[in-house]
Order: sequence, then structure tokens, then C-alpha cells
Amino acid sequence: MIRVLVVEDDPHNALLFRKLLERRAGCSVTVTESADEVVAGVRGGAVDLVIMDVSLNNTAWQGQPVNGIELCRVLKRDPACAGVPVVLATAHAMRGDAESFVRDSGADGYVSKPILDHAAFIEQVVSVARKAA
Repeated sequence: MIRVLVVEDDPHNALLFRKLLERRAGCSVTVTESADEVVAGVRGGAVDLVIMDVSLNNTAWQGQPVNGIELCRVLKRDPACAGVPVVLATAHAMRGDAESFVRDSGADGYVSKPILDHAAFIEQVVSVARKAA
């Protein structure tokens, strides 16, 4: 079973991610917007994949506000976390943003919100998780 940590500040998006991943892909899903929980979960080996909202409004790391790009960098710089794949998610992307978000953050993938093609979303998440396993 793939253990997914969803880092999302919008409750509707969090619920959609949880339902899709649990019901259609059989994943175990935890949802948080706490940077401390994200880093601790990944460091502790409790997570196989992170889906990270790019625009986190209520998240701080070491006392400073962070967005998903910055939090992904924190994970990718930490040797204990770097091997866990991160898929970025945002509704605020313009053409070309996906590539720059992935490049600038070190993320392993990107999905655009809203998730319209549920099957393609599930396929992408499972594929990224399996490549890392």
C-alpha cells in the first residue's frame, strides 16, 4: 500500500485527494498543512510520496512562512528525505509554470488543480511512487 502525505490548505482539495487516493488507488492518506509534520513524517519513513500544494497560506518552517516550493526544497536538501518523491499541485499555474516549479523545487512531478481526469491523476501518483520504490 502506498502511503501518501497530502500537504494542502484547502479542505475541499484535501478531501478530493483523500477520496481519490484511498478509494481508487488503495493508498493510505494523511493530510496536513504543518511543515513540522511533513518533515517528521518523511524523515520517519512513514511516507512513500508527498503531494504538495504550491500555495500554502498557513504553513511555517522554523518560524518563517513557507510555500510548497520552499517546503519541497527543505525536503530535497535533507538526505533523510531527499529520496521520497514530491508531486506539486496548484491551480495557479500559467503555461510553463509547471516546468519551472519542478525545476526550482526539485520536485518529482506536477499536477494541475482542479483534478479533472481522475484516472490520469491516479496513474501519475502511482507511477511516481513505484519509480521511487
